Amino acid sequence: MAQFKKVLIANRGEIALRVHRACQEMGIRTVAVHSTADASAMHVRLADESVCIGPPAARDSYLNMAAILSAAHITGAEAIHPGYGFLSENADFAEMVEAHGLAFIGPRAPHIRMMGDKISAKDAMRRLGVPLVPGSPGALESLEEAREVADRIMYPVLIKAAAGGGGRGMKVAHTADELEEAWRVARTEAKAAFGNDAVYMEKYLDRPRHIELQVLADSYGNVVHFGERDCSLQRRHQKLVEEAGSPILSAAERDALGETVTTALKELGYRNAGTLEFLWQDGQFAFIEMNTRLQVEHPVTEMVSSVDLVREQIRIAAGEELGYDQSAVTFTGHAIECRITAEDPETFAPSPGRVNTFHAPGGLGVRVDSALYSGYSVPPHYDSLVAKLVVHGADRPQAIARMARALNEMVVDGIRTTIPLHQRIMADPEFQSGEYTIHWLERFVGMTK
Repeated sequence: MAQFKKVLIANRGEIALRVHRACQEMGIRTVAVHSTADASAMHVRLADESVCIGPPAARDSYLNMAAILSAAHITGAEAIHPGYGFLSENADFAEMVEAHGLAFIGPRAPHIRMMGDKISAKDAMRRLGVPLVPGSPGALESLEEAREVADRIMYPVLIKAAAGGGGRGMKVAHTADELEEAWRVARTEAKAAFGNDAVYMEKYLDRPRHIELQVLADSYGNVVHFGERDCSLQRRHQKLVEEAGSPILSAAERDALGETVTTALKELGYRNAGTLEFLWQDGQFAFIEMNTRLQVEHPVTEMVSSVDLVREQIRIAAGEELGYDQSAVTFTGHAIECRITAEDPETFAPSPGRVNTFHAPGGLGVRVDSALYSGYSVPPHYDSLVAKLVVHGADRPQAIARMARALNEMVVDGIRTTIPLHQRIMADPEFQSGEYTIHWLERFVGMTK
């Protein structure tokens, strides 16, 4: 298949700009869609064409499938890249895109649907030989069943929304006395957030790491992984800092996990980019979910592998083969990403508003993915992420030192951001040691307020 001539980017902010840059380097024209609140956004200003698709509310603009498809037809786009968030993991949208004769730059709809439901995802991975966290075999039908499973796998246990994500519909029960409340609250939150109150149970691990593996697969059965990312620094199940590779994994562990995952995805017939997320504790991996899209933290993988993952997504969607196998993928040095959000660094209260001055740090091994500019007004309607500061070093200590320096250089004046929190994290001896778990940041934030 010939390369696309024009791609519509169905997203906003830094990820829309990231996709635009990959397209520009490939000689592909871009179409930006935007809400009225984003009329002056950087991705709109730089795209070859732009179409307003609705008012500020995401449901009326960036989630408006008909408006996005209309924009694609009006502008003559051949493909749609969904970025992350919004419609990126909406199987109905992927089907609609292809039904209208356009290419969806992402996985096939059945795989998006399968992995979007945590229970069906776990069932699939169980069949494919991928290790799982001990828990219920499917959705819990009753509180009585929940009690039986909890007694079998032993407390503490975690009740999780089947259709969930981002920590919503997720509750811990440390004892049998806490189970009924955790069951009730998790189902209520799941229903409110996802319109589906189905929940399941997993063993709650007390000191795990959050390890994920980046993969690419083409339409010809070729699957390659690009190493792991350690995303254990989380607050309320939201990632704040990511690293590639993980400070605690050996090359042998990476290779073994990679072999397991790529073998499974070949059998599944998966296509395009994906990330499998695991909990790691005491040398054991346990699958928790798969993201059928590009991840926010993909730049750290790009920094250590020197592979443009967005470019590869576009190539695969255009029908091209990967053109290389696992032996061609190598990893160099260490990369760290700090997610800079428009939030108070102590209370995490949102801080939208006008950016009076924006200065991005630079120098060897420093990358800033951001759609900010001086004079830009951060709207209150969307996610608070305003920049991803990414550094690469010869090893982890150099990467930490480089990140600390880059954070000191970065200026975002006019709104409050989480830069000061990231500065404290980089300076902390425990973080520097690499001996942290997914529970570490919650305690750190509480101690340093």
